[in-house]
Amino acid sequence: MFTIDKRILNYLVIILLSLTTFAWTSWVFHQPFMPKVVTTVIVARLIASTLIYKDYSLSWSKATPKTFLIKSVVYFTAFVFYMPLFYGKIYVYFFVSELFAYLFSINFLMYAYYYFINKSRVVKTKNIVIYGAGKAGLKLEEEFRDTPYRLRYFVDDNSILHGRSIDGIPIISKEKLKEKIGTQTFDLLVIAMPSAPAHRIKEIYERLHDYFDTIQVLPSLDAILRDEPFSQQLQKISVADLLARHPQDLDKATISAFIQNKSVLITGAGGSIGSEIARQCVKYGARELILLDHSEYNLYRIEQELASKAKIACVMQSVVHKEQLKNTFEQYKPQIVIHAAAYKHVPLVEANVEEAILNNVVGTKNCIDVSIENGVEKFILISTDKAVRPTNVMGTTKRICELYAQNVPSEKTEIVAVRFGNVLGSSGSVIPKFRQQIEAGGPITVTHPDITRYFMLIPEACELVLQAGAIGKGGEIFILDMGEPVKIVDLAQKMIELSGRDDIEIVFTGLRPGEKLYEELLIDESDMHTEYDSITVAAPTRYDIDALRKDIEELILAEDKLSRLKKIVPEFNHQMNKSDS
Repeated sequence: MFTIDKRILNYLVIILLSLTTFAWTSWVFHQPFMPKVVTTVIVARLIASTLIYKDYSLSWSKATPKTFLIKSVVYFTAFVFYMPLFYGKIYVYFFVSELFAYLFSINFLMYAYYYFINKSRVVKTKNIVIYGAGKAGLKLEEEFRDTPYRLRYFVDDNSILHGRSIDGIPIISKEKLKEKIGTQTFDLLVIAMPSAPAHRIKEIYERLHDYFDTIQVLPSLDAILRDEPFSQQLQKISVADLLARHPQDLDKATISAFIQNKSVLITGAGGSIGSEIARQCVKYGARELILLDHSEYNLYRIEQELASKAKIACVMQSVVHKEQLKNTFEQYKPQIVIHAAAYKHVPLVEANVEEAILNNVVGTKNCIDVSIENGVEKFILISTDKAVRPTNVMGTTKRICELYAQNVPSEKTEIVAVRFGNVLGSSGSVIPKFRQQIEAGGPITVTHPDITRYFMLIPEACELVLQAGAIGKGGEIFILDMGEPVKIVDLAQKMIELSGRDDIEIVFTGLRPGEKLYEELLIDESDMHTEYDSITVAAPTRYDIDALRKDIEELILAEDKLSRLKKIVPEFNHQMNKSDS
């Protein structure tokens, strides 16, 4: 196929367009056509196009606003050089008029060519609305041009933009959008606001989800990949987007100062919480991570994920073996220990009380004792809201861990506990269970219509754990602000709604052994505020450490372990059987 060199083509355009604009300007001003003047101007423009910004190489099919600006600079520079040659001989307004006619013509031709070449040939069969007329929204608008989606509107909260348009696409308010859509539904709403907080995403969803078959959202600024097309990073709006709390007082500088260049040992490092703590420690510049877990698969998985990002040592070990723990601490000499290893699943713990006491109570005691013996700077115990007025064995064992952490003579080791509720997406969360039930066609099983729980995203919870650990001085139980409790039945309905299914039933099965209707974060109201609204401190509970050690020894040996648990934690109100109340 015959093709013309781009430089030659550019020169031909300059020559022909200059002849045309000079002829036009001469006719408008009733001037004779001046070949010598035209020749001089053409030569000046050819030289400028060759020497300035390599104008001759600019691709018209990839033109941007900068391309149009470069064209204007090139030919205005040529004007500056040829204009003085004819000053006093030809009126300046003649040359100025010709220059503007030329600039308009070449930029118009370039834009027309760009539009023709890039005009989508795809048949538009679906309607899309982009919420957010910022940079992300504009980038998405460009990426959707060659898709079956016809962009109908931009929606933006900025009232100054309302009534304006982008390339002919109106920018309207969400109230106006409801009027425009009326009783019909559009195919897709894209929320293009990667910096928007969770409550804004939730608000948009609640107001507009009835008008769209699908709603997708861009990842947050932290997660978005700048070098990937935004349209390929869109995610279906999830229950996490609607329930998650994003703490506004997250102090990354404090966390970084706490973790950076430190050796950190994490127990239960392969679990939901432990693995995210490990990721956050990498993010905040830990010098070395010692990942300890008794699960080979979980340990392998987190090691494979982080091995290329940080110095990592993997220790396949159980926290119940104190002598092995001592060897690990003596070998790696951690400065910070974060204890996330625990059995957390309430019904399984109820069915395996002895093993739960061994792992949760003895394992935690071992980790604390070995940390003190080895002069660890900071020990952080991951606790749970189920330790507050516990109704199950799991919560009671964690309460004993809190009591030991608060009352043991810690010497140089600062020991703190951090108590929080459920985290979205963890292995023990109801969300994976509900998702599986929906995929199987239902029904979704909920234990009680009034049961509520607190929820937080795993990354936010883990960052707040590190923040609490950073400000702790020893002996505190920190409580994370989990926001408002969520009714589990509402969560189930929301997940059914997001799945697009209308054939999934919700069945109530009755409370499981040890299960509460609602969780608490405080034993009493005597909590103290810290410098951060998202973190408070529970009032200390004093317990003679010698008596506690003796009680734990007796608990391990006792046949009636529930009675012994009750002796250590008097508020333990064990609920064994299913109940409707």
